Amino acid sequence: MDFPVTFNIFDKAILAHPLFEAAGIFIGMRYYFYLKRKSAEKMSFNTSAAVLIGATAGALIGSKLIGNLENPYTLFENFSFKRFWTNNTIVGGLAFGLIGVEWAKKIIGHKESTGDLIVFPLILAMIIGRIGCFLTGIHEETYGIPTDSFFGMHLGDQYLRHPVALYEIVFLIVLWIVLKIIKKKNKFPSGFIFQLFMICYFSFRFMLDFIKPKVDIIAGLGTIQLVCIAIIFYYFFKLKSAKIVNSR
Repeated sequence: MDFPVTFNIFDKAILAHPLFEAAGIFIGMRYYFYLKRKSAEKMSFNTSAAVLIGATAGALIGSKLIGNLENPYTLFENFSFKRFWTNNTIVGGLAFGLIGVEWAKKIIGHKESTGDLIVFPLILAMIIGRIGCFLTGIHEETYGIPTDSFFGMHLGDQYLRHPVALYEIVFLIVLWIVLKIIKKKNKFPSGFIFQLFMICYFSFRFMLDFIKPKVDIIAGLGTIQLVCIAIIFYYFFKLKSAKIVNSR
């Protein structure tokens, strides 16, 4: 296979990544609305709209902000709006999407969790998007560092590299299965599945970024890893507080 994989659309070569990313978002949203119609938990139109706007705005801002802060030196020394707009990361999208939803819920006074329903559509969208990342090879910064391990692959240069996009796809499939099993037990409060997803995914990304090219910011950690730590601690204390409250 030659990297990057492109598709000829209207006589123009288009990278696989944006196409699969768009397809992932579309299919994930269709799956979400399908689950929403089947769900016994119904939200009012105002609540649904506020949550959707908060999540979308937060994800858009966060994905680009954190994506560009992965290499803050390049961002501030040689700013380019085109580069700023095209740099994205799912870590920033998830983290700031969470902030956007929480703010939206505070504004409308909605206190119940709204995250469980989006978990599996989100995982599906991420899997499809990561297929595009893999097919793009080293053309975008979604590849791993060189390796001599059995898993090394040629992704468009002379090095054998960790195919981190494939690692993430496998992880997300396993996480899907595990969360489905937990969900079927029906023993946990609303929001638990989403919180568990966030802890698991951000823990995985924290570890994965050690085998990806990164700019060290603090103590040998990159920007994405610092965001991961913040989210893991946030949900750790959130789950701990909920356990304390429920035990009273």
